[in-house]
Amino acid sequence: MAAPAGDARGPVEGSIRERVPPLLTDLYQFTMAYAHWRAGRHREPAVFELFFRDNPFCGGFSVFAGLHDCLLFLRGFRLSERELDFLRSVLPPSTHPDFFDFLRDLDCSDVSVRSVPEGSVVFARVPLMEVSGPLAMVQLLETSLLCLVNYASLVCSNAARFRLAAGPSRKLLEMGLRRAQGPDGGLSASRYSYIGGFDLTSNVQAGLLFGIPVAGTMAHSFVTSFSSLEQAQPQTLAAASGEPDPVDFVSLSKGWLGRVRELLGAEAWKSHEGELAAFLSYAVAFPRSFLPVIDSYSVTCSGLPNFCAVAAALCELGYQPVGVRLDSGDLCRQSVEVRRVFRLCSQQFSMAPFLSLVIVGSNNISEHSMRELSHKESEIDTVGVGTHLVTCTEQPSLGCVYKLVEVRGLPRMKISEDPEKSTVPGRKRVHRLVDDEGHVFLDLLSLEAEPAPEPGRPLTCFPLGLDGGAVTVTPAQVTCLRQEVFSRGQVTQPPCSSAETRARVQDSLRSLHPRHKRLQEPDSYTVALSLQLHSLAGELRGASACNNNFLFASSPE
Repeated sequence: MAAPAGDARGPVEGSIRERVPPLLTDLYQFTMAYAHWRAGRHREPAVFELFFRDNPFCGGFSVFAGLHDCLLFLRGFRLSERELDFLRSVLPPSTHPDFFDFLRDLDCSDVSVRSVPEGSVVFARVPLMEVSGPLAMVQLLETSLLCLVNYASLVCSNAARFRLAAGPSRKLLEMGLRRAQGPDGGLSASRYSYIGGFDLTSNVQAGLLFGIPVAGTMAHSFVTSFSSLEQAQPQTLAAASGEPDPVDFVSLSKGWLGRVRELLGAEAWKSHEGELAAFLSYAVAFPRSFLPVIDSYSVTCSGLPNFCAVAAALCELGYQPVGVRLDSGDLCRQSVEVRRVFRLCSQQFSMAPFLSLVIVGSNNISEHSMRELSHKESEIDTVGVGTHLVTCTEQPSLGCVYKLVEVRGLPRMKISEDPEKSTVPGRKRVHRLVDDEGHVFLDLLSLEAEPAPEPGRPLTCFPLGLDGGAVTVTPAQVTCLRQEVFSRGQVTQPPCSSAETRARVQDSLRSLHPRHKRLQEPDSYTVALSLQLHSLAGELRGASACNNNFLFASSPE
């Protein structure tokens, strides 16, 4: 069913685009950069953090993705003359011409990035990326970085949930290109679905770019385009052993159809001749990868007996048919019947290959139907998922944000009437705490200057989102969650392939306690502030309240 992408030397991974252009951003990034430049503040050192506020899909976790494309974007950031000319046309005429000279020389040679490794399980409010550098420069990066991370992480998280719903053994095929949000969305969906835990894609371009195994068979239109056996061409097929004289494959399959009909009874005598012709033509074209869709008319009356006849003829000639695809109706019930017939044919016709035939199911599969499929009696080996995977039907956006936390070494904090929109100030370290059983249980945010927590030593922290104050925890292990990935215009960590990042996702998921990765009503994972960081946030919040009171008291009536 699947053919690996790439040539004999293996695929060479590429970016979805060779270059994400600097103008793939919001206009206000350039208006703010200009205002900073006019104020002489554009070179002030600043730090931004990228994070999301709520775990997606009402779940207990997300998966961080998109870092590879972010690093390629940073490495290649330069404005062309054409892009500068366009900016001149959209910025106000009063914009000083020297500003465009500043933009012409702009690159990321003074930008540094610390990041959670791509493919890591992550949680709400944890800073995934820290971007530091000259104020105007790192401000300009905001929209592009969010664009590259938001959808990648969302669809990767969605794929990881589908994998959990399907279980570890069932194969998953991403087939959502025709439903995706444009070509870029389709390629992103294929890449990050694979990273999130899918095994295969129908997207040929994704196979070329990212080395994802590709798979595909036929659509109903191929089957319904045939109406009679005369249309089955060519009508002969050489044996797999390489014998010179080809066999009349149509007559051979018709003979087997008679035996299958006798075995299966009256219903099988209603099989559609055009469908049989379609199966014959496809089998002659692909005798070693024969896997048709069998529900164009009726599975039990037509598709299944026609398949068994052609598959038996292939077996007689020394080929191994692959299996069938079901695309409508009650997939679980049909798959059980299909498997029963396969076993019956194997026994009655002494054909062992029928025991290894696979059954693929694809019928508007959602996470909910995937869970149902996993809990019902079913014989489906591979599930094809399209619309609900690539469009993330249950939640169309992750909602990552990019917030300023430090300027000139001084902490900055957004204070909102909505507590969820307030930010945590200052440059930080992020540590992940592990319990005695090897499960992660808490992510600790602390100030850059604070010492790291130590295994076996109790520490006091303040969980976000709880009003109960401080808690004391004792980790068995402590890991530093972020690492430097970009410095002085260069990527400082070797890029991982999609397959390597995919493996990291599964390793990271295994570190989660089952209660945190339940697909329904999971327990909340704890993200907490250190004592010093909690105190700093309180001080800044208090100072802001005093300033607001002063402004109110001194304002005219």
